Amino acid sequence: MKSVTNALSVLLVGLFTSSACLVASAETITADQIVQRANHVAFYQGQDGRAETRMKIIDGSGREQLRQFTILRKNVTDGGDQQFFVFFQRPSDVKRTAFLVKKHIDRDDDRWLYLPSLDLVKRISAGDKRTSFVGSDFYYEDVSGRSLKADKHTLTETTESHYIIDNYPVDPDGVEFKHYKVWVNKATYLPEKTEYFDDQENLYRSIEALDQQEIDGYITVTKMKVTDHRTGGYTLSEIRFIKYNIGIDDDVFSERSLRTPPQEWLKRPTNKT
Repeated sequence: MKSVTNALSVLLVGLFTSSACLVASAETITADQIVQRANHVAFYQGQDGRAETRMKIIDGSGREQLRQFTILRKNVTDGGDQQFFVFFQRPSDVKRTAFLVKKHIDRDDDRWLYLPSLDLVKRISAGDKRTSFVGSDFYYEDVSGRSLKADKHTLTETTESHYIIDNYPVDPDGVEFKHYKVWVNKATYLPEKTEYFDDQENLYRSIEALDQQEIDGYITVTKMKVTDHRTGGYTLSEIRFIKYNIGIDDDVFSERSLRTPPQEWLKRPTNKT
């Protein structure tokens, strides 16, 4: 299940973000520096964190599906390897489904999916990272982010409020897009919009941060929308019960947790955010 751009993903993309970053002048900052800071804001704030996500999936005919899950995240190194655990609570047909990601900077991520109806742990191949995440318009890659080395980044425009970065894949045969553009907030380095274009330069997919709040000192996306412009379908994600720096144990991010969920860390914090 894995560009928030990307964003769960940015779904999850969007779960752990912050304005606590270094600021460089518009005259000297490079595209690579902007992308590196935006990636840190989107995925690395705090040593760890947890959040609950409600997803409403609407297809091109207006039919709705719902998903509710909790995501746990821990940094192995700042700006480097990470671990993610996703546990589904609703609806009944996906309840207790679990997803584990060990994100690596120097090689493909390791991903596992637990299917409770079959009592099966399935390893997700690197080739599946840009396919649908549990039937939504998010991709597996959106959950933990896209490698910065996978694209060539160019600063194409600077507005009063945003840096606009155009990104072309190093391996164009390995992805479905020709290029994508990201609007990065100049004040917070939060990626607020991503648009994907096909070989004919048609916009076919977009990710938007619809709402954001400051939580535990970090500017955090609390509502996102991913749109499939070909079908007219879209997915809305509302992110709640967010907490940072809660001291998640390393053994939470193990294959054992797929079958035996870490209930202590899945519980909601006392104060709702």
